[in-house]
Amino acid sequence: MSRITAKFEALKATGRKALIPYVTAGDPNPNVTVPLMHDMVAAGADIIELGVPFSDPMADGPVIQKASERALVHHTSLRDVISMVKEFRSVDNETPVVLMGYLNPIEIMGYETFAREAAGAGVDGVLTVDLPPEEGEVAIQAFAVNGLDPIFLIAPTTTAARMQKVCDAARGFVYYVSLKGVTGAATLDTAAVATKIAQIRHCTEMPVGVGFGIKDAETAAAVGTVADAVVVGSALVNQVEAHILEPEAISPAICAILGSIRKALDGL
Repeated sequence: MSRITAKFEALKATGRKALIPYVTAGDPNPNVTVPLMHDMVAAGADIIELGVPFSDPMADGPVIQKASERALVHHTSLRDVISMVKEFRSVDNETPVVLMGYLNPIEIMGYETFAREAAGAGVDGVLTVDLPPEEGEVAIQAFAVNGLDPIFLIAPTTTAARMQKVCDAARGFVYYVSLKGVTGAATLDTAAVATKIAQIRHCTEMPVGVGFGIKDAETAAAVGTVADAVVVGSALVNQVEAHILEPEAISPAICAILGSIRKALDGL
């Protein structure tokens, strides 16, 4: 059983929802990332989604795109991100870590090499935005051999037939993109989210996480009533940019947001 599956089962047993924060590795500099990961766990994070910096993050809005740019100034590579996870694992061997990114860096490293090194460092899941399950057979197989959960996105426009294909290929949890557009965009329609999640649950018994559009405790609580997990990204990455000149203030600012969301989710 993967750490991701074990975490969701433990949360379900206690009636709690998973809080999954996203940050970009290496933003604003590589020294911040691992300590921030530990601080987020202390603030109530159940799973960490760690972004791999990429020069053309097509699913991401300006907030996370700029985070990638800041990380790439320091030449933060996929191998560097894997090393950060390994460092994190030297202290925390329980909190699941999902790498979120794009296919190009993984292809350059090679599916087998990436899967082996990522799993060896303690990565638990991989969300590759531009690798649909229909084209991911080789990658999915490499992930499976090495115990990595492939996590795929379902969008508001996903048809019922394709939704089933995505659910069949996924492991760990299914990630529902709550709005049309990029990260950090638009206003969340919680009624529409509830309708789509009900459809997803007809396709799979896996947990369903929701991201894109969760900005605060209020939106997290609204989504938490129907989802198994909430993913918050842009609202946290905004704090990195806001405190770019005082890196020591980044973690307290991010953890304050996570603390308020954790409290809201635990109050459901």
